[in-house]
Amino acid sequence: MSQPYRLRSGGCIDREHATAFQFDGTNFEGHAGDTLASALLANGVHLVARSFKYHRPRGILSAGSEEPNALVTVHRGAGRVDPNTRATTVELHDGVSASSQNRWPSLKHDFSSINDRLSAMLPAGFYYKTFMWPRQAWHQFYEPRIRERAGLGAAPVEPDPDSYSQRYAHCDVLVIGAGPAGLAAAQEAARQSLRVILCDEQPTLGESLLYADDSQIDDLAPSIWRAALLQDLGARPNVRLLPRTTAFGYFAHNFVGLVEKLTDHLPAGDLRAQGARERLWQVRARFVILATGAVERPLVFRNNDRPGIMLAGAVQRYVRQYAVLPGKRIVACVSDPSGYEAVRSCRDAGADIIVVDLAGTATDASGSADSSRGNQTLVGYVPVDTRGRRRVSSVAVQAKRADGALTGNSRWFDCDLVMMAGGWTPNVNLHSQSRGTVAWDDHAQGFLPNRAAQAAVSAGASRGVAGLQQCVIDGRAIARDIGLRCGVTFAAGASLLPASLAKRPTVAVLPAARIGDGNKAFVDFQNDVTARDIRLAVREGFESVEHFKRYTTLGMATDQGRTSNINGLAIAAQSLQLDMSKVGLTTFRVPYTPVTFGALAGPYRSAQFDPIRVTPMHDRAVALGAVFEDVGPWKRARYFARAGEEASAAIERECRVVRSTVGVFDGSTLGKIEVVGPDAAELMNRIYTNSWSKLEPRRCRYGLMLRDDGYIFDDGVVGRIDAERFHVTTTTSGAANVLHHMEDFLQTEYSDLRVWLTPITEQWAVIAVQGPRAREVIEPLVDDIDVSRDAFPHMALRIGHICGVPVRLFRVSFTGELGFEVNIPASQGAMVWDAIYARATTLGGVPYGTDAMHVLRAEKGYIIIGQETDGTVTASDAGLDWAVGKTKGDFVGKRSLNRAALLEAPRQQLVGLWSCDERTVLIEGAQLLPEFTIDALPKSQGHVTSAYFSVAAGRPIALALLANGRARHGELVHATSNRGVVPVRVAPPIFVDPENHRLAL
Repeated sequence: MSQPYRLRSGGCIDREHATAFQFDGTNFEGHAGDTLASALLANGVHLVARSFKYHRPRGILSAGSEEPNALVTVHRGAGRVDPNTRATTVELHDGVSASSQNRWPSLKHDFSSINDRLSAMLPAGFYYKTFMWPRQAWHQFYEPRIRERAGLGAAPVEPDPDSYSQRYAHCDVLVIGAGPAGLAAAQEAARQSLRVILCDEQPTLGESLLYADDSQIDDLAPSIWRAALLQDLGARPNVRLLPRTTAFGYFAHNFVGLVEKLTDHLPAGDLRAQGARERLWQVRARFVILATGAVERPLVFRNNDRPGIMLAGAVQRYVRQYAVLPGKRIVACVSDPSGYEAVRSCRDAGADIIVVDLAGTATDASGSADSSRGNQTLVGYVPVDTRGRRRVSSVAVQAKRADGALTGNSRWFDCDLVMMAGGWTPNVNLHSQSRGTVAWDDHAQGFLPNRAAQAAVSAGASRGVAGLQQCVIDGRAIARDIGLRCGVTFAAGASLLPASLAKRPTVAVLPAARIGDGNKAFVDFQNDVTARDIRLAVREGFESVEHFKRYTTLGMATDQGRTSNINGLAIAAQSLQLDMSKVGLTTFRVPYTPVTFGALAGPYRSAQFDPIRVTPMHDRAVALGAVFEDVGPWKRARYFARAGEEASAAIERECRVVRSTVGVFDGSTLGKIEVVGPDAAELMNRIYTNSWSKLEPRRCRYGLMLRDDGYIFDDGVVGRIDAERFHVTTTTSGAANVLHHMEDFLQTEYSDLRVWLTPITEQWAVIAVQGPRAREVIEPLVDDIDVSRDAFPHMALRIGHICGVPVRLFRVSFTGELGFEVNIPASQGAMVWDAIYARATTLGGVPYGTDAMHVLRAEKGYIIIGQETDGTVTASDAGLDWAVGKTKGDFVGKRSLNRAALLEAPRQQLVGLWSCDERTVLIEGAQLLPEFTIDALPKSQGHVTSAYFSVAAGRPIALALLANGRARHGELVHATSNRGVVPVRVAPPIFVDPENHRLAL
């Protein structure tokens, strides 16, 4: 298959191994060692994308992760879809399939390109000023349609089938970046016997040396020097080499996140591709060396975004590493000496080149003009415009005076490639993330690392050092300095610090007013931000760098200003008439380079991310047709529907049977803590509001727990097993927090107490048997417990056996009926459930779930923590004054109960509500209002906390918190609903058996 732009020789590709791939459904051919971008360019494909906002044709701009244009969706088979992937970082292998994004119906014919014609009407922030009426239409109409027209790739809808791994690592020195400085630093640190991790996002460490200029390192060609150094590092046991590994985040205490790609470069049939796709490395380093290099800057002029306009350094890489010459007739716009390296590479590859020297001196890095010139050189000119539809066809240049103003007429040159060498921006993203500061450097025309906030130091081009040998010297010196700080000794006279290192000079070439005033001089290619947008933002008062960044979207999204920041800041400084040092630099966010959600989640997804806990009787509930709900980490049965029975009917049936006969409930999820020790009762006195010292063994008591601020924290029934042992129950979702709360006070405030706390939630299964015939269910099954009314009163507990299994049997009730809670070892829970359930069904009983339990407890006015409480409810508010010991000693929250805010009236208090129409079930959270008129809506006086239809009461009921509620029984208030307001009558919060006759059966 023809590859018209592939050079016949050179490069680092495997010409013997052809690889087939697809782009937008068309078959192409490349070679092993290609990226998707280099293979597309080799096949003459320059149009690869449409821009974010205007849907303009876009091509490949760069050759690395800084690429803002060539974002594609990669299809890896079996439902694997990766949107917004940079074509420049996709390693080519057999079967790669990619498609362009943000276009319809096709890349060549995109209907949304009408936005380009309307661009003058769509400046920065236009939607803030345009879509203002009607107010509610923004979310309902405008925003969805704007997002449809402007965007990137579509998120996959199928679950990710790949697996991911995670590892922790520690080292003395973490070197990020395997350019000349990073390689030299890693080798020097390794020679000092320090533990070294070297990572780089490229497939091959030191890859930049494969296409570097012809200068030498230690009198060796860069590629030879690289090969020898990697061989040395690979043989050292104290060195870990991580290619294809991106450092995406620098966190506190020298903690760095890395993502290593493991299988994306492998074809689907390769057995190695069956392992984890990526690995997240969480590295804690003693020192970090940031050898992150620099990013080449584009030039800003009209229509500078057409396909075929590329960065000069990228073109050099495509020529030298991939043997791809992206164009045959080239106009090279050079403002930096490094641009001449690309000119020479293209000229040697056979291209016709016109050099436009913006800096005014047509010289290369060595100072020799003749070796770098093309067919024609124009000194002191700047590019001002381009032509071309889906690829650049010509470029206009114009002379520039010393004061920066343009003079004379434009000169047009035909071409199929425009190279831009606009200088280099040191990559300070990780230094910035580590909270290090930066400072503007006039010589380098960029922000360089200034003060480090952690044990980190930048090396090489990332701090403005120029030249391969100079970067190597810098990396070695920094590693030696770190060695000294680690206690390594060097021979006398050893040079630890480098000589004066030359910083890369860059000539600032700001867009002249006549160039940047148009609407098509792009600064941020990914977000379609133009020079005009930035100047508009400044005129409208956005002078802070963080403000005009957000107003224009400059440097946002996945690009984070790699190629756009300095140009954008320079334009803002020009408009504000400020020096660059006064404008400042935006903050780089984590992750600077995008990483997959899968890598961050690792193996912790589905059940591993949100573990599912089930009770010992879960399988029995499944067999009985239970519908489950999630309560904290637990699966709990909501209700047990019979064939053809709706949820409401099932719940009403369960409530009816429990009140009339008997019901069986799985209460194993209740939190359980065993408090043991000589001072167990004293700890209970200090943690709970009520007294425990005089509670007799084998008796139970309702326990209420407050926070320091006096508000309700948790509650539950507590049974005293013996003088030094308490069986404490908590709410299902609050078990861990209650244990932490008790442990915290025991270890910090009450460390003198001799008490041990043991979580026993999973050790004991709990079966609640509730209803008038509950005793008849239990009695035949227990072996050594008298469960008669007189021998086993309400709020008592007994130790014995049931079905031959040890049991802690509580006579307690959360339904208001005669009730028992059977606590048995979890391993025997299912067996005992079978026996209890079989006995209950012979009496007409049923299993019931949490929905019925909620109704039954609400009929009795029993609160649920987190439902009748919201973090601002006191014991008095909930009607639980009786549970607060008035004469006992100090307990957590006691002093806060006397705070003025908790004593001021009127506070919201727990009340019951009856729907006046006897049919409307209120909405939980509904606001409660007094008498009102439509013209004068009053302030809410409370809200509904629980609302149900009560079979026992024959009508809807609700619990609520209402201002001064206990004094308002019988009063009419109004509850908000979907139909407006509903009149309700305030009542005591007990709807069934207020005298508690049923409990005493």
